[in-house]
Amino acid sequence: MRILMVCLGNICRSPMAHGIMRAKAEEHGLDVEVDSAGTSSYHIGEAPDHRQQETALERGINISDLRARQFVQEDYDRFDLIFAMDESNYKNMLDLARNKEDEAKLRMILNESNPGSNMSVPDPYYGGQSGFSLVFDLLDEACEV
Repeated sequence: MRILMVCLGNICRSPMAHGIMRAKAEEHGLDVEVDSAGTSSYHIGEAPDHRQQETALERGINISDLRARQFVQEDYDRFDLIFAMDESNYKNMLDLARNKEDEAKLRMILNESNPGSNMSVPDPYYGGQSGFSLVFDLLDEACEV
């Protein structure tokens, strides 16, 4: 199974989801490849936001090795499931879908813990530390394997 996590800049929400899912897969001995990307090119090559790294590390997950990249149409060929962090990014990826097979790979990540809700993971970038903790908790629950 190959899973891609996607947000806007790939420095807050999607690398957190990437790290959480990677840790859970390792913990359960699952053969799961996880990656993350952003729909924008704002932060290509950058490490996750230091506040997100600190939040993850406090919870035992190191995401310092991750680097931002942009979502590309070829990701539909490389991944089995593609999780959007919010509706805007979902729509951006839907616009790049070539066919129904591509579209079928897209999911809103919080539907995993709240089926049918289509809730968005809030972007913590412009907020305080509590926003990063909330994002961790939401994604931790959604990434249960």
